[in-house]
Amino acid sequence: MASNVTIRIFTAIALVVAPFATSGFAQDRPLLVEGTQSIFQRVITKSGAVLHDARGGNVASALPAFQPLYVYAHDGDWLSVGPSAALGATGFVPERQTVDWRQNIVASFTNSAGRNRQVLFGNREALSWLMNHEALPEMQANLVSDADLGTVDPARSVVAVEPLEYVDIRERFYLMPILDYEMELHPADYSPVLLMEVASLPLEDMHAGDNLANRGEDFEAGLVFVIDTTQSMDPYIRRTRKAVAAIIEGIRQSDVGSRVHFGGIGFRDNVDAVPELGYRTEVIHELSRDDPPEAFLDALDATDVATISSVGFNEDALAGIEDAIRLTDWEQDGQPFGGRYVVLITDAGPKDPRDPNARSAIGARELQVLAEEDGIALLTLHLQTQAGSGNHAYAEARYREMSQYSDLEFYYPIPGGDEVAFEWQVHALVDALTDHVRVAMGEVPSATSEDPDLEQLGFAMRLRFIGDVEGVGAPEVIRSWVADRALEDPTKASMTPRLLLTRNELSAMASILQEILTVAETTQSSDDPSRFFRQVRDAVSRLAVNPDLVVSSDFETLGGVVGEFLEGLPYRSQIMDLSEERWINAGTERREIIDGLRQKLSLYRRIHNNPANWTALHENATDGEYVYAMPFSVLP
Repeated sequence: MASNVTIRIFTAIALVVAPFATSGFAQDRPLLVEGTQSIFQRVITKSGAVLHDARGGNVASALPAFQPLYVYAHDGDWLSVGPSAALGATGFVPERQTVDWRQNIVASFTNSAGRNRQVLFGNREALSWLMNHEALPEMQANLVSDADLGTVDPARSVVAVEPLEYVDIRERFYLMPILDYEMELHPADYSPVLLMEVASLPLEDMHAGDNLANRGEDFEAGLVFVIDTTQSMDPYIRRTRKAVAAIIEGIRQSDVGSRVHFGGIGFRDNVDAVPELGYRTEVIHELSRDDPPEAFLDALDATDVATISSVGFNEDALAGIEDAIRLTDWEQDGQPFGGRYVVLITDAGPKDPRDPNARSAIGARELQVLAEEDGIALLTLHLQTQAGSGNHAYAEARYREMSQYSDLEFYYPIPGGDEVAFEWQVHALVDALTDHVRVAMGEVPSATSEDPDLEQLGFAMRLRFIGDVEGVGAPEVIRSWVADRALEDPTKASMTPRLLLTRNELSAMASILQEILTVAETTQSSDDPSRFFRQVRDAVSRLAVNPDLVVSSDFETLGGVVGEFLEGLPYRSQIMDLSEERWINAGTERREIIDGLRQKLSLYRRIHNNPANWTALHENATDGEYVYAMPFSVLP
């Protein structure tokens, strides 16, 4: 029987920033990984690692577990190391006290709502055994239950299970380095699944509390409506007001009523093209705990629709969504909203980033990533009126792409734009979101809420909230194997592979992408597609004079241009395998590739310019050495 020390289920892992001396060692560059020009050798310290002032010399300081270090030299069984690639070596550490980290890739947990908690195994074979078990769900449930009780058979090689609460890497940065990986096909549906050897270490223990429903004393919900206020929307704004008013009346005298708060943003289109529209976006009512819910109703009463038509049928919905994410204070007075919801109401599709009248340079997919990274769920009520019949397919595809959270989709079409059906849907949706507060308080949910996906969304929000409030971290694992997809349901992600990028690396990648886009635009109309690759090579040759950019014009694919740190990663993209021959034969797909890169470039600039995204891995880190854990899904 395994002991409770071996299997620690609820633990916290935090980043410890350690001070290092910077004198007495040559300011050399770290060693390069063999066969690369810009990838430095790195290791991660084990628990109990000690920094020495010389090989076999005096102890200089104790090192925190999981401190990433650059390797400057191999000296027998010792490594000359330092925390910075710019400040040189700071001491020596026995090689046995470190773990090789071949690429700067890490894993983070996804929200477990809607799937089972995953098991982490001590070896690759045990993980494969469970994945191929004919009674996988039952066996998985038994292993999790036994782990909770500390009674797992040691022969199963279970070293930990996933925490019950959600561990948010954005709110509580943690390192779970991926040390090794293999790509396989899941036996259930033959879809690709990434098997990863990961490592993590807690710095403090946290324990599972009682029922989640009784641990949401401070859980509050913020609902921000993003409403199309163009000419055709007047009756729907009134119906929205009526539905929300009914919900407010029902919760007015309850504790629930004091924990549900409303905000609103209106959107139209480009006022530079049609000044009479009045605004592109406008805050109708700011989300605030201080305002009674009736204030939001008054704001809807005062909301007028445009008196003139905008340019084209599509409106700038993405600008409205973007403002709801960016301008709303989701953590007022240091007290975060547990439930964060942005509800889009429109009868039109969104302006594409390529549209000259669009404000946002990122698309629906990139916007969804930004929202979910901040714990915000996007939900769409799409009025499929007769007037927009030619637009419905386009709009639906974009809104389905945008309205996702934790592998769930929250897109609600209203066929024919039926006003009664719309009002009912608003009422049902707001009632279901209000239920998230009821359940968090331990109350019985409303009888009208019957959408299982919305129930799962509430569970996901509570997992995230409790994980943030209680500081729950990753399970205690030294080295273990886990899959990036839920074993019992490979359609759901269980882990998110991420690339740990420094600010300098992101800047370099953005600079290179900008050059590629500039060349692509100037050669797009050319009758000779091969001209694009020739000019990219010329542009890269010019960039090579910059000592901060390690690039070479001798590349075979565009992926080789963007950066060596992308090569060999377990993911595929539009450009990693894009050779000159494939570009020449891409035809109309070239336009799609260019537009996709432009939207990603805009996303990278937003990530780069937001200080909240960046974390220092050591005390003396320069601004360019701060790191961000970027999901593979948004890499170029």
